[in-house]
Amino acid sequence: MTAKAKGWGLVLAVCAGLWLVQNGSRDVTPPMPSAAEAFAAGPNQHTDAAADPLPPSQPLRLRIPEIDVDAPVTGLGLERDGSLQVPPDSDRNLAGWFREGTAPGAEGTAIVAGHVDNAKGPSVFYSLGALKKGNRIEIAREDGRTAVFTVDAIEVYEADAFPDAKVYGPSERAELRVITCGGGFSEKTGYRGNVVAYGHLIGVRA
Repeated sequence: MTAKAKGWGLVLAVCAGLWLVQNGSRDVTPPMPSAAEAFAAGPNQHTDAAADPLPPSQPLRLRIPEIDVDAPVTGLGLERDGSLQVPPDSDRNLAGWFREGTAPGAEGTAIVAGHVDNAKGPSVFYSLGALKKGNRIEIAREDGRTAVFTVDAIEVYEADAFPDAKVYGPSERAELRVITCGGGFSEKTGYRGNVVAYGHLIGVRA
């Protein structure tokens, strides 16, 4: 997965899906979110309950119990061309956090990204599209606290229709975006877009 950053926005992902190509797995693709898990008309979250933002602190580990994710988190910067660095694709259980942006749990919109697969098989966010509203995402931080987020929605976008402002826009509360590849698959071009899980902070554990 590669990404292109422009200001606080534009991210374009190109994901080859080598595992699917090599195994001829045309009918075995990552789960995609249903329309029921997208934002509904009206309020943009399933609950108004929110915890006060925390001071910034580096994320160390990300857990999503409902899809059996328990992964270390590495910091990601920007390449010279402005593209977002990505976790090494050789490590199938590694998430990346955009360290030049908001820390998860702090006020603003924190960005976490990871691969959906690599040449050997499914990677950390292969099942991201199977999440449901109200599921939990937990991020253990360097300060010893764990930020607990509730999933507000899971949406899928084609690469040429990625809603930059919606995904990366600022927030006065602590919000989280978890991004991976998705949106259908072609053997010629790979994944056609991205799956994005939206969440906001609802609790903190010591």
